[in-house]
Amino acid sequence: MKRIVAMSDFHCGHVVGLTPPGWQKTPLSAKTIKFQSEVWDFFSSTLEKLKPIDILLFVGDAVEGKNERSGGTELITADRIEQAEMAATCLLEAKAKKIYMVYGTPYHTGVEEDWERLVAEKAGAEISGHEFVDVEGKIFDIKHFIGSSNIPHGRYTAIARDMLWNIIWAQDDCQPDSDVVIRAHVHYFAHVHDGKKLGIILPGLQGYGSKFGIRRCSGRVDIGFIHFEIDEGNIRWHGDLFQSDILKVEPKRP
Repeated sequence: MKRIVAMSDFHCGHVVGLTPPGWQKTPLSAKTIKFQSEVWDFFSSTLEKLKPIDILLFVGDAVEGKNERSGGTELITADRIEQAEMAATCLLEAKAKKIYMVYGTPYHTGVEEDWERLVAEKAGAEISGHEFVDVEGKIFDIKHFIGSSNIPHGRYTAIARDMLWNIIWAQDDCQPDSDVVIRAHVHYFAHVHDGKKLGIILPGLQGYGSKFGIRRCSGRVDIGFIHFEIDEGNIRWHGDLFQSDILKVEPKRP
């Protein structure tokens, strides 16, 4: 039996990014520090229950980057070398035997350079733009970017499209015919199964509280990751999702 964990979107360096204990601080509120602590505890304790982990698939946006659109006001640190150290610490928490990574969004991870290459070096991972990983004959197709939707039922369309594109590429002998197609980027959890392929959009590990999310987005954000078990050619999988009262919003009562 092989156990695989798939995760994405740490956004290390952001105040509500995934933050290891040594970096838990914020220029904002005490609630944000509590949030950093709770998400890390969920992350670390869930991984502990899943060990030993054979393969870790990381699907992009390990670091937050410069946070230019908010003038850097949402950062714990603007130093991308330090952000890379944070992200590598997160990856190594899994103690996986093998780590595969794909590059995330250039706005976060570097337009002129690839800061996630440094994360990969520090974590001992392999990294590329689009990866296919064969685990006991089951092919995992991982790439970061996927389109979003402002309507709940539209959130399944983009992953179904990428599943179909894989079929077309495979018919031309240009890609492996994948069993599991995994995408990330949009920070919500969605999955589709057509009877042959499984398509998953991963939840993120950056939490609630970014200015972009609060001021511009309407949809639900999901926090967590996915794990798979492959045994004698069968795939079992489960979504490990963060739940907390800290996410509850109370109305103002004058």
